[in-house]
Amino acid sequence: MLKGVNQWCFPEGTPLEELFAISKDAGYDAVELNLNPVGGVGLTPETSAAEVEAIGRLARKHDMELRSVSTALLWRFPLVAADPEIREQGRRIVSKQLEFAELLGADTALVVPGAVNEETPYDVCYERSRRELELLLPEAENRKVHIAIENVWNKFLLSPLEMKQYIDDFQSKWIGVYFDVGNILAYGFPQQWIRILDTRIRKIHVKDFRPGVGTGSGFVPLLSGDVNWAAVREALQAIGYTDTLTAEVGIYKGNPLQTVYDTARHIGVIIGDGEK
Repeated sequence: MLKGVNQWCFPEGTPLEELFAISKDAGYDAVELNLNPVGGVGLTPETSAAEVEAIGRLARKHDMELRSVSTALLWRFPLVAADPEIREQGRRIVSKQLEFAELLGADTALVVPGAVNEETPYDVCYERSRRELELLLPEAENRKVHIAIENVWNKFLLSPLEMKQYIDDFQSKWIGVYFDVGNILAYGFPQQWIRILDTRIRKIHVKDFRPGVGTGSGFVPLLSGDVNWAAVREALQAIGYTDTLTAEVGIYKGNPLQTVYDTARHIGVIIGDGEK
């Protein structure tokens, strides 16, 4: 398995040249870039194809792989919004992710399908998200980039059996799961989800969590929470997963960049580096 780090693990505004150089020095194999709001560093909805290709060259200069593209913009423009114009905006965001991923040589776009709330009942979220994703699948297939659905405390797809069925109903290899190990611990056991979702998993996010805290404050550095990492590793090996374990963790207040270095070593322990 490969060590990956998300752009959010660096202080906001970190130049990509510095980000790639530090990632390489810390021992990562890959960086996950995010589609940021206009004015952000790296990829934004206004980034040109030429600029994206230049970012790809910069990553290769530092021997860093770019295997996936994430975004937080779908929280602002959800695919399940009641307003069709907002849903269309959400589709444009995913379309940009797919376009940029193709240009970068990445094979996965992380997509939040929607969130259940007082305005969006569960069944509505289910059907709207399916319709919107069906509209995006032809582009994903054309660009050879997977749409990967993430579990993100969105009160949606709350069991591995339901997520498995949700994915299978599309009948397309171009849609799968971006599985977040730490997020699932609030209501399940990641090793069980991994074995059930099996080869539907396209990518993995790693973070750690203490469910007893009961809020987002329960997210802690890798290896210091309640994730059974030995069982997670065994499950990943059982399904033949060899792609990235990408860290998406909170930044230390006192020394933000130390987060990147410590987390690389933590992922090494999770993967089993040095074990014979």
